Order: sequence, then structure tokens, then C-alpha cells
Amino acid sequence: MLTELGKELRRARKDKRASLEAIARPADISTTYLLKLEQGAINNPSPRVLARLAMVLEVSYLSLMELAGYLNEEQLSEARLREPSLRPHPLAGQRLTSEEWRAVGAFIKHLVAQRKIAETDGNSAS
Repeated sequence: MLTELGKELRRARKDKRASLEAIARPADISTTYLLKLEQGAINNPSPRVLARLAMVLEVSYLSLMELAGYLNEEQLSEARLREPSLRPHPLAGQRLTSEEWRAVGAFIKHLVAQRKIAETDGNSAS
């Protein structure tokens, strides 16, 4: 896994056409540490370091956490559901009237009620 993490870090750095120093400095790590990460020689990279590298390299923090062995497939799937999208929803930032907000609230209540019905049906079928 750490070999794959190293390959991903190197690939992302090369894609940016950046030197080790150009990535290490803003990530607040040494170039030697980054090189060792790229070589897969660091056994337990800190999640904080991975977060800073993800930001500097503009890659998914969750992917780095998975490659470092911190997340299994199920945890990764759950985390991705909560991860903010790089592309905002088309309606993000739209101003809604009070009536539109009430309609949105009613729709969400309807969806939740449908989910509860489906869960109840699924449990009674068992």
C-alpha cells in the first residue's frame, strides 16, 4: 500500500511539474521526508501530513488516506459520501423564496418518510 501511496504522490508531483522542494515547503515537511514517502519508505505517514500534501498537490485526501492504509473500502465509501464535491451543486448559491424553502422541506420530509417505509418493508420481509 505504501508503495502505491508513494507512486501516487510522485505522479501528482510530476503532473504539476514541481520539484520535491516546491511541494515539501508549502506542505511543511522536508524534501527528504517527501522523497521517502514517494519511495514508500515511511511506514506511518501522519494524516496531517497527508492532508497538507493533498492540498498542495490538489489530490483527494481520502485517496491518500486509503493508500496509506488508514481507511478500508467501506470507510472510504462512507467518507466519500461526506466529502465536499469539487464541483458545487448547480443550485448552490441560489436564493430561494420562503415558499420554495417550504417546498424543499416538504420534499425532504417525503424522501425520509419513503426511506422509513422501505426500511420497515425490508425488515418485515426478513
